[in-house]
Amino acid sequence: MRACNFPPPDWSAARHELREALAASGWPPDVISDAELALHELFVNAWRHAGSQAPLVVVILLNRTLRVSVADDSPTLPEPRTSADPYELSGRGLHLVRSLTHRFGADPRKNGKVVWFELDAAA
Repeated sequence: MRACNFPPPDWSAARHELREALAASGWPPDVISDAELALHELFVNAWRHAGSQAPLVVVILLNRTLRVSVADDSPTLPEPRTSADPYELSGRGLHLVRSLTHRFGADPRKNGKVVWFELDAAA
């Protein structure tokens, strides 16, 4: 894990874009909150574990599926911890993302990786 020698990046623009897109499309507030929390987990992980000062966030809303991707420069793909101590202050973020979303994954790219999740709108 890389050391973070800089403060956490501001994720408010990505959060605002996500919230606006979902609200304008009529998504319910509880699902919007789940999407924001999942985005926050991926964003913080890109900063904390990949050492990214400004993770790249892409929000795509196509038909009734939301896809949020967070890219960083680390080639190390995330692995959910299998035996996180329930009293630890960290280590359960990917489990949280998995429980809040319909699909979640990570893909290598030329210079790093992209970690993503998808949510489907209720019919």
